[in-house]
Amino acid sequence: MAVPLAFFGLFFAYPVTAIVGRGLKTNTGWQSGRFGEVLARPDIADVLWFTTWQALASTVLTLLIALPGAYVFARLEFPGKQLLRAVVTVPFVLPTVVVGTAFLALLGRGGLLDERAGVRLDTTVWAILLAHVFFNYAVIVRTVGGLWAQLDPRQEEAARVLGAGRFAAWRRVTLPALAPAVAAASLMVFLFTFSSFGVVLILGGPAYSTLEVEVYRQTAQLLDLSTAAVLTMVQFAAIGAILALHAWTVRRRETALRFVDPGRTTHRPRGWAQRTLLGAVLLTIGLLIVAPLAVLVERSFDAPGGYGLGFYRALQDTGAGGGTFLVPPVEAIWNSLQYALAATAIALLIGGLAAAALTRRGGRFVRGFDAMLMLPLGVSAVTVGFGFLITLDEPPLDLRTSWILVPLAQALVGVPFVVRTMLPVLRAVDGRLREAAAVLGASPLRAWREVDLPLVRRALLIAAGFAFAVSLGEFGATVFIARPDRPTLPVAVARLLGRAGELNYGQAMALSTILMLVCAVSLLLLERLRPDKTSGEF
Repeated sequence: MAVPLAFFGLFFAYPVTAIVGRGLKTNTGWQSGRFGEVLARPDIADVLWFTTWQALASTVLTLLIALPGAYVFARLEFPGKQLLRAVVTVPFVLPTVVVGTAFLALLGRGGLLDERAGVRLDTTVWAILLAHVFFNYAVIVRTVGGLWAQLDPRQEEAARVLGAGRFAAWRRVTLPALAPAVAAASLMVFLFTFSSFGVVLILGGPAYSTLEVEVYRQTAQLLDLSTAAVLTMVQFAAIGAILALHAWTVRRRETALRFVDPGRTTHRPRGWAQRTLLGAVLLTIGLLIVAPLAVLVERSFDAPGGYGLGFYRALQDTGAGGGTFLVPPVEAIWNSLQYALAATAIALLIGGLAAAALTRRGGRFVRGFDAMLMLPLGVSAVTVGFGFLITLDEPPLDLRTSWILVPLAQALVGVPFVVRTMLPVLRAVDGRLREAAAVLGASPLRAWREVDLPLVRRALLIAAGFAFAVSLGEFGATVFIARPDRPTLPVAVARLLGRAGELNYGQAMALSTILMLVCAVSLLLLERLRPDKTSGEF
């Protein structure tokens, strides 16, 4: 645990504590009364209310739309199922900036609906809710569907034989078994939407602001560190409660169910009801998942002189973006790939050591360590990024001008995915194999290399893929620490969208398309590595 603890202490706890301390501590001591002052402000109350209710609405809407898809992927066999499973997961690994851009191309000014029907939904709450469903659809489908595929259907069939109707049998038998998985997935959706940043920043406009967006505005635009510190602490407390509840639901799910081989539970659609359901799910995926991505690609080729590569060629100009960049925007591609590869290596090292530590038996300390590893998913990335600037600027850690600062911030987000991917596989390794290797004279390092590593190699590759994808799209912290001469793809997209003009808009679409394709290719490779049997984990 020593290395992960040191890493999180230095690059997570230290920057967050420093930025909060700078905002709340003065020469006369801590300003504890600042909490009451900030939380009593009407504008902050509106932010807190909007953050909470939009997260609840997004979660409920995602459940209503995605649960039928979870059933279809769990119980029905149809052509192209594996490819479609990868397609619905693409939005989850996309940067939130790209998600916002895709819906801007579909629902915003000059978007498809604006051109065809004169309807604009950007700067409305509906655009935000739909984008959140788009982003989190796969969380419900894969988490709930992965468990649903392993529930024994004979239990529900027995209830039908005893006289229960189809819906009553599902409600009394299957739904209680699925409840822990539904609860765990819902909490993850709530977590991601509660801390939403890129989607709200792009689609919400000045009228809507979540806690994360407000922290960014108070820090970067208003330089009000005390208000930002209070909001960070509020978000930290809320995320801590959500993660604790999520950990409880996961433990309940792991101990309450028995599974069967998923191959025994799937079948071809039977009857008109299942065929209609399959058609409705495919239509939903087409409209909700495929359409925004397709419109994003189409807009990237819709140059002023007609369809072509005009926007892509403009990315090679140094003066692109009206002086927004010191280098051609196309260099953001190479920068992002370099940063993401470095962040992946760091995340694999830290996450691998943490997962290995968590396989050992332990009490509250180990559970607390596990929860700590998840905190970067919910704690304000804006606070982390700004904290990097004010803490890592003196020897021996004067990293403010170093390229490694960006991969370090990205690795903080990648580590939880590495841990969650590798931990179930490491726990499944029979400890007697290590003991046998030790009896035969192998050192602990050699035993790990020759026993554990071959068994977890596939999980390691999957963890690397997820870490790469999420590092590639990290935006909240990177927007503060990416140097002007070395922008990342999400930062470049946000800067282009922040400037008026058709050329800037088109270049943002082109960069977003490139970023989407890189993430999609990474995910398709992951899907080929995915084990045939799942345990209901995303």
